[in-house]
Amino acid sequence: MIEIIDQSNVFVAEHVYLKPDYLNHHFISGNKYRKLKYNLLEAEQLNKNVLLTFGGAFSNHIAAVAAAGHEFGFKTIGIIRGEELANKITDNPTLAFARKQGMHFHFISREVYRDKTSEDFIDKLKAKYGDFYLIPEGGTNNLAVKGCEAILTETDTAFDFICCPVGTGGTISGLINASLPEQKILGFPALKGDFLKEEISKFANKSNWDLITDYHFGGYAKINTELVSFINRFKATNRIPLDPIYTGKMMFGIYDLMGKGFFPKDSKILAIHTGGLQGIEGMNAKLLSKNLPIIN
Repeated sequence: MIEIIDQSNVFVAEHVYLKPDYLNHHFISGNKYRKLKYNLLEAEQLNKNVLLTFGGAFSNHIAAVAAAGHEFGFKTIGIIRGEELANKITDNPTLAFARKQGMHFHFISREVYRDKTSEDFIDKLKAKYGDFYLIPEGGTNNLAVKGCEAILTETDTAFDFICCPVGTGGTISGLINASLPEQKILGFPALKGDFLKEEISKFANKSNWDLITDYHFGGYAKINTELVSFINRFKATNRIPLDPIYTGKMMFGIYDLMGKGFFPKDSKILAIHTGGLQGIEGMNAKLLSKNLPIIN
């Protein structure tokens, strides 16, 4: 396994630092490497040579699992939401990359996808593909949370607030478990709704956290020109790219909250850059199709 090299926190605004965890690996970057690390070790220990997982058209998780399989010698199977995508692989940068890494795709309808965790559906996959190591959508399980606990180091104990994007809840759960009781962990969900609190509570062992649900920009993979402009300005100023699904929304939220006086005076804030940069190409294709400004 590749050893993760801790990256120094980068100063980006008054009292705000960013941990560029996306630099830990070129393809399996940020929280995806953290989530997969112990799952890959477990698969090896169980003598499983096939990884099976789930995801959508532009899933960071699908891309990461495919790359991990290629690098560490696993066959990979992606159960992809949306039957119509079967004929659009070459037009989709995420799926094209995953296929190049050797991933086999199984496309299913959105209706069937909703039952992906049912015992009956998993049994059907086992009948079709044989023995495999199952990784849930987004990669979140106990082993993933264990991996994400390593994001925080001793140098991060000085921060009052630790912020991260939230998808399935694994990353923030790891941060909560690794944090000090006096630190506040803030999650910025990429999806609408407050339902993630229940999921996070399954893994988190402290109560020093909250979700900031005002910066999803309409829901998962929804963005607007204001967010695109912010991402481009942030990169021009700090030479750090942000993705439009997760880290861009988090940093927009942090800056907006600072302007509204949300953080007590002289608070030290750490933002976790969890990666997801592979999704920029796909989002730009969508923006171009609508004659909208793209992410630089």
